[in-house]
Amino acid sequence: MAENPVSVVKSKFGDKAKLVAEVEKFTKDEALWMGRVNESKGLAHVSNAKLLRLHATFSAVKEKFGSRAKLIDAICEVEKRTKDEGFKKRLDAFPVPRLFDMYKSAQKRVDGAKADKTAAPKKAAAKKAAEKKAAPPVKAPPKPVSANKAASVKAAAKKKRK
Repeated sequence: MAENPVSVVKSKFGDKAKLVAEVEKFTKDEALWMGRVNESKGLAHVSNAKLLRLHATFSAVKEKFGSRAKLIDAICEVEKRTKDEGFKKRLDAFPVPRLFDMYKSAQKRVDGAKADKTAAPKKAAAKKAAEKKAAPPVKAPPKPVSANKAASVKAAAKKKRK
């Protein structure tokens, strides 16, 4: 069963103030953060669950890409839209968590398509082999009797009875 956010904060960071301080380290880095926080409230009024998600996301992005710009370039590369400046400009307005979700989704699609391409020929060959083994021998269907021949057979049967 999943732990509640308060217990996770206490076990990993000690208290909420330390978690807020860790997340604020990412806000000082202009390469990652977009200033979308209400300055009068600050991050101290954000829920523990959201702070944990932000910390995990920013940590992963910082480790893997280093900056928002590199994350945006990676998304464009995965989507095969590296020359599309309009797409890059639109992505530049998105916050890091949304960009990271887009990257993960695009990467899954690409990986899934690669897996399907490599597995499709193998599956088709296996299916044909299974059909050959499992298929019973085919009997030739009976030849259809023409209407004239059927009528003559009926007439011959009537004559025999008389």
